[in-house]
This record gives sequence, structure tokens and C-alpha cells, in this order.
Amino acid sequence: MSEMVSIRPSENSDVEAIAAIYRYHVLHGIASFEDEPPEPEEIAQRRAQIIACGLPYLVAERCGRVLGYCYASPYRTRSAYRYAVEDSIYIDRDQLGRGIGRALLLQVIERCVTLGYRQMVAVIGGSEQWPSIRLHRRLGFVEIGTLRAIGFKFGGWVDTVLMQRSLGDGAATPPMPGRMEGENG
Repeated sequence: MSEMVSIRPSENSDVEAIAAIYRYHVLHGIASFEDEPPEPEEIAQRRAQIIACGLPYLVAERCGRVLGYCYASPYRTRSAYRYAVEDSIYIDRDQLGRGIGRALLLQVIERCVTLGYRQMVAVIGGSEQWPSIRLHRRLGFVEIGTLRAIGFKFGGWVDTVLMQRSLGDGAATPPMPGRMEGENG
């Protein structure tokens, strides 16, 4: 990855670039199970919901161009899941394999640890998505299981690989009293 790549919190002005990156992955890949790419307005709403939860939504940028993005979202809405998040990461197709995903995901992990989250889950579309599986493995995720033929896209059945990583103390200690109580539903 070039030294000129910076990782920073996303801004409203990044939404068009984020939507364009995601659009490519929706139309040409199985990382997303959406069939139709959402409009930038929908991406803006989704982003606002993540930020309203106090979770990180980061972009990688070089020379004013967004090269990829990564964020953490609540894993599930029920209160027992309030210490668990799910990561999502998408990189511009021309920037794949350059370490940008690793840099983004490392920052999201660090920020989630600081926020007091204890588990991070990766839900990876396609059991053949070795670059994403390998990235997560290298950052401490372990494969929990595979949901076989759970999705149908591009005329074929698609698996989902579930991976998980402890954050901070993980399950070794109880959460701090009062921390994040009532959040995420």
C-alpha cells in the first residue's frame, strides 16, 4: 500500500464514491447478497444509522480519491448482542490486493475495542472468497462455520462463511457495569 493512503472517518461528501464502489460489488460479485445496488441516498441513510450508533465508518483515501471503506454495524438488534459487531469492507476493484482492506479493517477493529465491544463477526459471501477469508484470518478471525447454499445470486447458490474474532478481553471478563447498556435494542 502506498504511503499516500490515509484512513479517516467517512464524511457526507464520500457517499457518492462509497456508493460507486459498492455498486460494482453488487453487480459483479457475491460479497453482497443484494441484487440491485442502492442509490447514494440509501447508502447515506445506512451510513447515518451506523454513525448514530457511535460505530466507526472509515474510508481509505489517496489524493482525494476514496479507494475503499469499512465499517462496523450492530451484529443483531436484540440487547444480548449489544457487545457484538459485524464488519463490512469493500475496496475499489482497481485497488484490490494492495493492503487497503487490511489497513481499514485494523482501524475498525481498534476503534471497536476502544468502544468496549467484545466480539466481531464477519459474514463473508461465497466460500471461494479466499482474499477476504485470508484477510480476516490474518487479523485473528477464526472460521465458525459455513451456511451452505444460503443465497441465490447470478443463477447459482452461494455459501456464506462465518468468522469471529474476540475484541479486547472477549469473553474472559464480564462487561463493565453500565457500559453500552440498552444500546442496539
